Amino acid sequence: MISTPGTEIDEIIASQPVWKGATLAQLRSIILEASEEVSEAVKWKMPSKPLGSPTWEAHGIVCVADYLNNAVRLTFPKGAQVADPSNLFNARLDSKVARAIDFTEEMAVDSEGLRLLILQAIDVNKK
Repeated sequence: MISTPGTEIDEIIASQPVWKGATLAQLRSIILEASEEVSEAVKWKMPSKPLGSPTWEAHGIVCVADYLNNAVRLTFPKGAQVADPSNLFNARLDSKVARAIDFTEEMAVDSEGLRLLILQAIDVNKK
């Protein structure tokens, strides 16, 4: 079977504990549905993370997923330039450039708020 970013992300999802995999699958769906411009990639494969990090791009990196001990983190590399009217950003708030959202097991995903962040991140990348 030929490996594609999509199949690699499927593999990353399957490798995680159930709630983390389910959360990433939900986030992935929202990200891909937000804009037809978004494409998937897997980056930063290394010995400590052989499967790499799921990454979504449109005119540059929009966001990157990562697994923490108690959360799935979605990092927006240019997040400091993205308006966050729903106050979703809850991590890396001290960064001058990036912002992130840590999704914990009990946390509900604000689909519409995340969709708007994705669209704004794409707009920032276009500038």
